[in-house]
Amino acid sequence: MNFIIEGGWTFMIPLLALLVLVVILFIRGMKNNTEKNSKLIKSISLFSFVFGVLGFVLGMLGALKAISMANDIAPQVLAGGFRVGLIAPTFGLFIFLLGRLFDIILLWKREN
Repeated sequence: MNFIIEGGWTFMIPLLALLVLVVILFIRGMKNNTEKNSKLIKSISLFSFVFGVLGFVLGMLGALKAISMANDIAPQVLAGGFRVGLIAPTFGLFIFLLGRLFDIILLWKREN
């Protein structure tokens, strides 16, 4: 859970809430498999990915502003900043893939 703190509370806590929501919708879908549930999982998982990318873009805009004001930036600091910046989109991508996997499972279950 250290990656949530390291990735920044502003984007990681909502992404964690979206992950929980996708899992709850999947569990609900296993009991009551409807098209609406499947569409919700797809939409929320896609929103999670785009929200993570938004966090990266906003973080990089702030970082580039700070870099432009500084005279000398060590490559280690720059690489560390990119690593931290990529945590939110990676988590959003994980939620997206998990949501798609859940959707595939529900679709497979619905057709059998």
